[in-house]
Amino acid sequence: MRPFKNNRVFGGEPVLGIAKETDRRAFLRMAGLVGVGAGLVAGGVGSGIAWGAPQAGDGGDVDILNFALTLEFLEADFYATGLKKGLINGRELELITEIADNESSHVTSVKALVKQLGGTPVNKPTIRFPGDTFKDKATFLKTASNFEEVGVTAYHGQVALIKSGAVLGAAASIAGVESRHAAVLAALIGGNPFPAPIEKRRSKNEIVNIVKPFLS
Repeated sequence: MRPFKNNRVFGGEPVLGIAKETDRRAFLRMAGLVGVGAGLVAGGVGSGIAWGAPQAGDGGDVDILNFALTLEFLEADFYATGLKKGLINGRELELITEIADNESSHVTSVKALVKQLGGTPVNKPTIRFPGDTFKDKATFLKTASNFEEVGVTAYHGQVALIKSGAVLGAAASIAGVESRHAAVLAALIGGNPFPAPIEKRRSKNEIVNIVKPFLS
Protein backbone atom coordinates (compact mmCIF):
# COMPACT_ATOMS: atom_id res chain seq x y z
CA MET A 1 0.00 0.00 0.00
CA ARG A 2 1.40 3.39 -0.93
CA PRO A 3 1.86 5.77 2.00
CA PHE A 4 -1.06 8.20 2.00
CA LYS A 5 0.27 11.57 3.13
CA ASN A 6 -2.80 13.79 2.92
CA ASN A 7 -1.74 15.41 6.22
CA ARG A 8 1.46 16.58 4.52
CA VAL A 9 0.07 17.75 1.18
CA PHE A 10 0.33 21.56 1.04
CA GLY A 11 1.65 21.48 4.60
CA GLY A 12 -1.73 20.32 5.83
CA GLU A 13 -3.33 23.64 4.83
CA PRO A 14 -6.72 23.74 3.06
CA VAL A 15 -6.51 25.07 -0.49
CA LEU A 16 -10.04 24.70 -1.93
CA GLY A 17 -12.40 27.61 -1.35
CA ILE A 18 -16.03 26.57 -0.89
CA ALA A 19 -18.20 29.48 0.19
CA LYS A 20 -21.54 27.84 0.99
CA GLU A 21 -21.72 25.60 4.05
CA THR A 22 -24.15 23.25 2.25
CA ASP A 23 -21.69 22.85 -0.63
CA ARG A 24 -18.84 22.29 1.79
CA ARG A 25 -20.78 19.58 3.61
CA ALA A 26 -21.58 17.91 0.28
CA PHE A 27 -17.89 17.72 -0.60
CA LEU A 28 -16.91 16.49 2.85
CA ARG A 29 -19.66 13.86 2.82
CA MET A 30 -18.36 12.47 -0.47
CA ALA A 31 -14.80 12.68 0.84
CA GLY A 32 -15.85 10.47 3.75
CA LEU A 33 -17.38 7.93 1.37
CA VAL A 34 -14.48 7.92 -1.05
CA GLY A 35 -11.78 8.26 1.57
CA VAL A 36 -9.73 11.31 0.50
CA GLY A 37 -9.70 15.02 -0.06
CA ALA A 38 -11.61 16.51 2.86
CA GLY A 39 -8.53 18.11 4.40
CA LEU A 40 -8.08 20.21 1.27
CA VAL A 41 -11.20 22.27 1.96
CA ALA A 42 -11.29 25.73 3.53
CA GLY A 43 -14.55 26.91 5.06
CA GLY A 44 -16.08 30.11 3.72
CA VAL A 45 -13.23 31.02 1.36
CA GLY A 46 -13.53 32.39 -2.17
CA SER A 47 -16.39 32.16 -4.62
CA GLY A 48 -17.24 28.52 -3.90
CA ILE A 49 -18.43 25.61 -5.97
CA ALA A 50 -21.78 25.48 -7.75
CA TRP A 51 -22.96 21.97 -7.00
CA GLY A 52 -26.40 22.36 -8.57
CA ALA A 53 -29.56 20.58 -7.52
CA PRO A 54 -29.22 17.38 -5.46
CA GLN A 55 -29.10 14.26 -7.59
CA ALA A 56 -31.34 11.28 -7.03
CA GLY A 57 -29.65 9.00 -4.54
CA ASP A 58 -27.02 10.82 -2.51
CA GLY A 59 -23.57 9.63 -3.50
CA GLY A 60 -24.69 8.62 -7.01
CA ASP A 61 -22.47 8.59 -10.08
CA VAL A 62 -22.95 12.31 -10.81
CA ASP A 63 -21.94 13.21 -7.24
CA ILE A 64 -18.92 10.93 -7.44
CA LEU A 65 -17.84 12.44 -10.75
CA ASN A 66 -18.27 15.99 -9.48
CA PHE A 67 -16.15 15.13 -6.45
CA ALA A 68 -13.49 13.75 -8.80
CA LEU A 69 -13.81 16.81 -11.03
CA THR A 70 -13.08 19.11 -8.09
CA LEU A 71 -9.86 17.22 -7.39
CA GLU A 72 -8.96 17.22 -11.10
CA PHE A 73 -9.39 21.01 -11.16
CA LEU A 74 -6.97 21.21 -8.25
CA GLU A 75 -4.41 18.90 -9.88
CA ALA A 76 -4.55 20.71 -13.22
CA ASP A 77 -4.13 24.10 -11.53
CA PHE A 78 -1.26 22.82 -9.40
CA TYR A 79 0.80 21.63 -12.37
CA ALA A 80 -0.02 24.67 -14.52
CA THR A 81 1.14 26.96 -11.72
CA GLY A 82 4.26 24.90 -11.09
CA LEU A 83 5.27 24.97 -14.75
CA LYS A 84 4.90 28.75 -14.88
CA LYS A 85 7.42 29.07 -12.03
CA GLY A 86 10.18 27.60 -14.22
CA LEU A 87 11.54 25.36 -11.46
CA ILE A 88 12.42 22.37 -13.63
CA ASN A 89 14.07 21.63 -16.96
CA GLY A 90 15.28 18.79 -19.15
CA ARG A 91 13.66 15.38 -18.78
CA GLU A 92 11.83 16.46 -15.61
CA LEU A 93 10.19 19.29 -17.53
CA GLU A 94 9.10 16.89 -20.29
CA LEU A 95 7.50 14.51 -17.78
CA ILE A 96 5.76 17.19 -15.70
CA THR A 97 4.45 18.89 -18.84
CA GLU A 98 2.91 15.60 -19.98
CA ILE A 99 1.37 15.06 -16.53
CA ALA A 100 -0.06 18.59 -16.65
CA ASP A 101 -1.58 17.90 -20.07
CA ASN A 102 -3.09 14.65 -18.73
CA GLU A 103 -4.74 16.45 -15.81
CA SER A 104 -6.20 19.08 -18.12
CA SER A 105 -7.61 16.29 -20.29
CA HIS A 106 -9.07 14.61 -17.19
CA VAL A 107 -11.01 17.80 -16.40
CA THR A 108 -12.49 17.79 -19.90
CA SER A 109 -13.30 14.06 -19.78
CA VAL A 110 -14.98 14.11 -16.38
CA LYS A 111 -17.04 17.16 -17.33
CA ALA A 112 -18.25 15.30 -20.42
CA LEU A 113 -19.18 12.24 -18.34
CA VAL A 114 -21.23 14.34 -15.92
CA LYS A 115 -23.14 15.87 -18.84
CA GLN A 116 -23.58 12.43 -20.43
CA LEU A 117 -25.36 11.32 -17.24
CA GLY A 118 -27.63 14.37 -17.37
CA GLY A 119 -25.86 16.20 -14.54
CA THR A 120 -24.28 19.62 -14.24
CA PRO A 121 -20.49 19.75 -13.81
CA VAL A 122 -19.29 21.71 -10.78
CA ASN A 123 -17.54 24.99 -11.41
CA LYS A 124 -13.84 25.32 -10.75
CA PRO A 125 -13.35 26.18 -7.07
CA THR A 126 -11.27 29.02 -5.74
CA ILE A 127 -7.77 27.60 -5.27
CA ARG A 128 -5.19 29.12 -2.95
CA PHE A 129 -1.84 27.38 -2.54
CA PRO A 130 0.34 28.00 0.55
CA GLY A 131 3.13 30.51 -0.10
CA ASP A 132 5.98 27.98 -0.06
CA THR A 133 4.36 25.41 -2.37
CA PHE A 134 6.53 26.46 -5.31
CA LYS A 135 9.55 27.84 -3.45
CA ASP A 136 11.97 25.39 -5.13
CA LYS A 137 12.13 22.27 -7.28
CA ALA A 138 12.42 19.85 -4.39
CA THR A 139 9.31 21.19 -2.65
CA PHE A 140 7.31 21.22 -5.88
CA LEU A 141 8.20 17.62 -6.80
CA LYS A 142 7.64 16.29 -3.28
CA THR A 143 4.23 17.97 -3.12
CA ALA A 144 3.41 16.60 -6.56
CA SER A 145 4.34 13.08 -5.45
CA ASN A 146 2.18 13.26 -2.32
CA PHE A 147 -0.64 14.86 -4.30
CA GLU A 148 -0.62 12.11 -6.91
CA GLU A 149 -1.07 9.54 -4.14
CA VAL A 150 -4.24 11.42 -3.21
CA GLY A 151 -5.47 11.16 -6.80
CA VAL A 152 -4.79 7.42 -6.98
CA THR A 153 -6.55 6.80 -3.66
CA ALA A 154 -9.50 8.93 -4.75
CA TYR A 155 -10.22 6.92 -7.86
CA HIS A 156 -9.73 3.59 -6.14
CA GLY A 157 -12.10 4.73 -3.41
CA GLN A 158 -14.77 5.55 -5.98
CA VAL A 159 -14.74 2.24 -7.83
CA ALA A 160 -16.92 0.42 -5.30
CA LEU A 161 -19.49 3.25 -5.36
CA ILE A 162 -19.96 3.61 -9.14
CA LYS A 163 -23.11 2.10 -10.66
CA SER A 164 -22.72 2.86 -14.38
CA GLY A 165 -20.52 0.50 -16.37
CA ALA A 166 -19.44 3.32 -18.69
CA VAL A 167 -18.47 5.54 -15.76
CA LEU A 168 -16.64 2.66 -14.07
CA GLY A 169 -14.62 2.04 -17.22
CA ALA A 170 -13.71 5.71 -17.53
CA ALA A 171 -12.76 5.98 -13.85
CA ALA A 172 -10.58 2.88 -14.11
CA SER A 173 -8.82 4.33 -17.16
CA ILE A 174 -8.10 7.62 -15.37
CA ALA A 175 -7.00 5.76 -12.24
CA GLY A 176 -4.45 3.88 -14.32
CA VAL A 177 -2.98 7.13 -15.59
CA GLU A 178 -2.95 8.63 -12.08
CA SER A 179 -1.02 5.56 -10.89
CA ARG A 180 1.54 6.13 -13.64
CA HIS A 181 1.87 9.75 -12.53
CA ALA A 182 2.43 8.64 -8.94
CA ALA A 183 5.12 6.19 -10.03
CA VAL A 184 6.93 8.80 -12.12
CA LEU A 185 6.86 11.40 -9.34
CA ALA A 186 8.03 8.86 -6.75
CA ALA A 187 10.98 7.98 -8.98
CA LEU A 188 11.87 11.66 -9.52
CA ILE A 189 12.19 12.27 -5.77
CA GLY A 190 14.08 9.02 -5.12
CA GLY A 191 11.10 7.13 -3.71
CA ASN A 192 9.61 3.72 -4.49
CA PRO A 193 7.48 3.87 -7.68
CA PHE A 194 5.75 0.54 -6.92
CA PRO A 195 5.65 0.02 -3.13
CA ALA A 196 2.89 -2.61 -3.09
CA PRO A 197 1.52 -5.32 -5.43
CA ILE A 198 -2.11 -4.29 -4.76
CA GLU A 199 -3.49 -0.76 -4.45
CA LYS A 200 -5.69 -0.08 -1.44
CA ARG A 201 -7.48 2.89 0.08
CA ARG A 202 -7.61 4.16 3.62
CA SER A 203 -10.60 3.36 5.84
CA LYS A 204 -13.10 6.10 6.64
CA ASN A 205 -11.91 6.24 10.25
CA GLU A 206 -8.30 6.70 9.16
CA ILE A 207 -9.30 9.54 6.86
CA VAL A 208 -11.36 11.25 9.57
CA ASN A 209 -8.35 11.19 11.89
CA ILE A 210 -6.17 12.67 9.15
CA VAL A 211 -8.47 15.51 8.10
CA LYS A 212 -10.00 16.64 11.42
CA PRO A 213 -7.09 18.98 12.33
CA PHE A 214 -7.56 20.90 9.08
CA LEU A 215 -11.32 21.51 9.20
CA SER A 216 -12.66 24.78 10.56
